[in-house]
Amino acid sequence: MIRIQELKAGDFVLAEYEGQQRMGEVTRVDGDQKQVAVETDVQEFWYEPQHLYPIPLSDESLRSLNFEKEEKEDGSVKYKKGSFRLLIAKKDDFSAIEIWYREDKRYQPNVHYIHQLQNHYLQMTKIHLTRDVMV
Repeated sequence: MIRIQELKAGDFVLAEYEGQQRMGEVTRVDGDQKQVAVETDVQEFWYEPQHLYPIPLSDESLRSLNFEKEEKEDGSVKYKKGSFRLLIAKKDDFSAIEIWYREDKRYQPNVHYIHQLQNHYLQMTKIHLTRDVMV
């Protein structure tokens, strides 16, 4: 379950309906009704927070957002999208990360899921993190 206060339009989540989870994009958040509209590959539908799940940070989830992966000689891995960077100390270990954009560098931010990364990305770049490829 995700706290409704953490979500913004454009965030990616897993939405559960009748026992099936589908990845979708938040389109609207209604704090008064405590519901979130999520567009999946099937349709847009309103969900209560107990039916929404975070997408863990992983190599696969970052690559789906079109991050470029660079494995370093010291075993660390850097993910790049435009001027935004994310660094993990060792391959496939996302328990401790560093993120930076230009002069804004954040050590050990509370980022374990894609929607949290999207929110930091938005704060730092003033642009929402999407699947678009950066040129």
